[in-house]
Amino acid sequence: MEHTFSILKKEEVSEKNRALFEKMERSFGKVPNLYNVIAYSEHALAAYLQLEESPTSLSTKETEAVNLVVSEINNCLYCLSAHTIIAKSAGISAEMALEIRSGHVSSDEKLDRLVKLAKAITENRGSIDESLLTLFFGVGYTRENLVDLIMLIGDRTISNLLHAVTQVPIDFPLAKEISDQETFNQGNH
Repeated sequence: MEHTFSILKKEEVSEKNRALFEKMERSFGKVPNLYNVIAYSEHALAAYLQLEESPTSLSTKETEAVNLVVSEINNCLYCLSAHTIIAKSAGISAEMALEIRSGHVSSDEKLDRLVKLAKAITENRGSIDESLLTLFFGVGYTRENLVDLIMLIGDRTISNLLHAVTQVPIDFPLAKEISDQETFNQGNH
């Protein structure tokens, strides 16, 4: 059996997924390759889009910061590339995106606490130091924000795993790599 996931043509997907493809084409001008691969399942694309489009208590900037740090931890170049572009429209500069991916934000204490907690939850699969929660709540985040953060980590982990397994081609400009020296310098601010 062939294990390669090729990009599906619109006529190769179910009627339900075809309607979702058309909606994405109207919104984004294309169907991103990762969403295309999700359409191999009759039900997964609708379920995944519902998860992604769910309201959250986190701002767009906070959401994109979490998407970046989780994708970095999970080593997903596809999601890093897509979310670097999306993050820019949410007010995250290219320099800040690299810093977030390194696991901190020097210019915004509240966002820094969010990024550090998201990084720890992702790296340690939820086994985190209690002090991270204290710091997170100490800058004004709520229990609702914590639950929404965990939902967002789950959302991004799904897409990270999908790309890791399917290796679908990246159809976005590639995100810049973080060099070891940049990571060292950024971690010592």
